Amino acid sequence: MCENFEELRKILEAKVKELSKEIVRLKEVDTKSPHGIYIYDKSKDEWVLVQREGDYFKPIFNGFYVIYFDNTRCPACRRYDKEWFPYIRREGCKLNNFYFVIILCEWFAGACKSEAASKSFRYYDIHASPTTLLLYYKNGKVIYHEKHEGYLTFSELREIVGGFSDRALRAERGERVEIPRRRIEEELIELLRRLLVSRE
Repeated sequence: MCENFEELRKILEAKVKELSKEIVRLKEVDTKSPHGIYIYDKSKDEWVLVQREGDYFKPIFNGFYVIYFDNTRCPACRRYDKEWFPYIRREGCKLNNFYFVIILCEWFAGACKSEAASKSFRYYDIHASPTTLLLYYKNGKVIYHEKHEGYLTFSELREIVGGFSDRALRAERGERVEIPRRRIEEELIELLRRLLVSRE
């Protein structure tokens, strides 16, 4: 009996080693990273590849999800990386009930080596990169969401992500919610105002 137990223990240890090698943990997700769905592990400051095959990304726990849709062939995404990763490390990691996710493909749903990531791009209707999707998920359904297309600065991330839980909870109560404007939107509005004034 002991011999069988010892043999079983060795088999299990070998299987655990094999499985632990398959877990992909990265300090940052980049163009060389495997395509798929990554979740940020705040305790280790690492991105964990949690899904490559199967269905689109679905939240599991109640809370606030910040999802970065990233394409490896996207120059704007590389600029965004320089804002996104420092923001997550300095500020995002302090937010309670927030889950940070990266969904990585080569070029949207059409060029992707991950079935789950490709399906996520389709399901969430992502056609610009980078796109940051914020979801408030509660009791099995999305209560409130915001989609921010394009590159965000550190300060824009601070305002948009930092204030998301308050906006989501107000929306849940049926209160009016104003989504923060991005710097570029403010600049375009000001430019249009100047153009209109100069025509008068």
